[in-house]
Amino acid sequence: MKLMQMDRALAARHYAVHEGQPFYEGLLEYVTSGPVVVAVLEGPDAIELVRQTIGATRPSAAQPGTIRADYAIDGRRNLVHGSDSPETARFEVGLFFREEELVSWQRDVDRWIYG
Repeated sequence: MKLMQMDRALAARHYAVHEGQPFYEGLLEYVTSGPVVVAVLEGPDAIELVRQTIGATRPSAAQPGTIRADYAIDGRRNLVHGSDSPETARFEVGLFFREEELVSWQRDVDRWIYG
């Protein structure tokens, strides 16, 4: 996890899939307007679980208790992003982190629970 300021070039690479959409320029302007926190989460069903926690893109369609339902006002000024597939995650992680910055850890659950 790290706090950073995304420049326009990085934002354009991150959101390249949306290039040409009417909201693209506003998205780049918004995401580069202040610092962001980027993080890599791993574990069983991590993508699905994180996306459930985030909620639907449009706050009005997001389930209560999700980040977007509880804290977002406008789907175009999104306050959180989550990768939608392992392929997208690999691409996005590569944009924000060098390999040596990534730490993978696995808890020994049986030892932790049973001593």
